[in-house]
Amino acid sequence: MKTKYTVITGASSGIGRAMALKFAERNKNLILIARRENLLKDLKSEILKKNPNLDVLVIDFDLTDVGKIPELYSKLKNYHIETLINNAGFGMYGDVKEQSLNKISDMLHLNVEALTLLSSLYVQDYHNEKGSQLINISSAGGYTIVPNAIVYCATKFYVNAFTEGLALELKQNNAQLKAKVLAPAATKTNFGNIATGKTNFDYDKSYPNYHTSEEMANFLIQLYESDKTVGYISRETFEFNLSDGFFQNAFSSKNNVKF
Repeated sequence: MKTKYTVITGASSGIGRAMALKFAERNKNLILIARRENLLKDLKSEILKKNPNLDVLVIDFDLTDVGKIPELYSKLKNYHIETLINNAGFGMYGDVKEQSLNKISDMLHLNVEALTLLSSLYVQDYHNEKGSQLINISSAGGYTIVPNAIVYCATKFYVNAFTEGLALELKQNNAQLKAKVLAPAATKTNFGNIATGKTNFDYDKSYPNYHTSEEMANFLIQLYESDKTVGYISRETFEFNLSDGFFQNAFSSKNNVKF
């Protein structure tokens, strides 16, 4: 039997790093992907000190370079990927009229294109692999339009709709693969610094409520172990709930295209 691995993108810090530690606690071999190789190597060392029996691979890769996604995925084909977690992404605060077009472009490449391409490649290979899971990390802002984050929310509406739709498609086709989406609310990571372009973003002053990366990783594990499609954090109560999905769908409509 081939050794199984969990792949996590954006694993060098924040929620991705906390997820890697959680899966390592569950004796899962890991493939960790991010731009900052030094942080990935530090994380690998930390994991192996606690569990030297695990196989932990690190790949430094800039996922905004979407033209090279097939090249990245070709490296993963040498391993049996039990779970793929598309965690890499970033946000941006401010009015659209003030935002950098280059930053918007990078956000679209990362939040939408890279996630979709990796998800699609994984589905094509693993749709009939029992026990396989695709988990896309999105945002509660993908179900609610948040002021000062219009473009970011739009990217996460895409992620939520894509993943919910994919989950329905897989179920309709009796596939073994499960597609799921985690939709965090404010979580204390480097997200605030990147979204504001500052180095000293203060979560305590900026948000009345937020979760830690460790709390979010725990929510992710609950979603991972469940039969539900969506793990959702309410922006009002900050409570975590599991759901079959929120978007309307036409999977049972008599007016669907036939081909």
